[in-house]
Amino acid sequence: MSSISQERATEEPISPENPSSARGLRTTAELEEIVARIAASDQWVDRVRLRADRRWYERIHQTADHDVWIISWLPGQSTGFHDHGGSAGAFAVASGVLQEIRADGACHVAEKGKAFSFGPDYAHDVRNDSTTLAVSIHAYSPPLNEMNEYELDNGYLVLRNSTSQEQEQTIVPDPFTRGAKIGQGVDHSSVSRLLASARSRLHRVSPREAYNAASTSANTVLVDIRPGTQRAEEGTIPGALIVERNVLEWRFDPTSSARLPIANGPDLRVIVFCSEGYASSFAAAGLQDVGLWRATDVVGGFRAWEAEGLPTNLPERL
Repeated sequence: MSSISQERATEEPISPENPSSARGLRTTAELEEIVARIAASDQWVDRVRLRADRRWYERIHQTADHDVWIISWLPGQSTGFHDHGGSAGAFAVASGVLQEIRADGACHVAEKGKAFSFGPDYAHDVRNDSTTLAVSIHAYSPPLNEMNEYELDNGYLVLRNSTSQEQEQTIVPDPFTRGAKIGQGVDHSSVSRLLASARSRLHRVSPREAYNAASTSANTVLVDIRPGTQRAEEGTIPGALIVERNVLEWRFDPTSSARLPIANGPDLRVIVFCSEGYASSFAAAGLQDVGLWRATDVVGGFRAWEAEGLPTNLPERL
């Protein structure tokens, strides 16, 4: 469980001052009204800052019953899956477009001027998949002071932070499912932390999603980063571009003299896969680092693709 850093809070009357009830908490309807009103005004314009390495955010108002935050999103920036501790919340887009994704794959497009609210224990991933800057206003009641971060694994949200029992907690994405499933102990190795960090930046796709995207979009390329020995033993995917891991960034960096002709801009969607979906996560994060903000990888890799019954070429070594 991670604490939210305490950013500077202003004392300006930027949100309604009349508390909603004797409980001392705001309703989700009131939170929606707060964020919608601020997003529609020009109060936020002079506050916005940008960060290339991650989202910029600042708490701009806080009272006993709620607080308000402003967040800027460069193309490709995202929260990763998270909840808001025990706080209910709402957000509205003040500029641009954001995507809100649930663990079950449902996607809500948040456009300018529309507010969206949720109750406590609600988990989602919010991201800017567009090509332009986005700015959003967020309100929480009670004020936000904790968040839990999750990794999506086969439709389940797996808590990335260790609990007091040093166990990994798996949350079933169906909100009507009672109870939680307890998994094995958390892997505390350094490489596991690096992997979780890389994946927190990605909107990973299932084999079926990768197949559909590569089949229907001219601006999407499926890339096989496995070494030749693995391809010979396991087989290949028809139409996938073969670029081994050690030269991947050089071949897709739009500014590299060694780039492939297809790598002509940062908007190319590169979907990489390896054998099981581990090395590919690091590879996709590396592509994002060289400017391909839509880069991602296939959950489960080639083996999951094959298990799904999607098209493959037979291995050379039979």
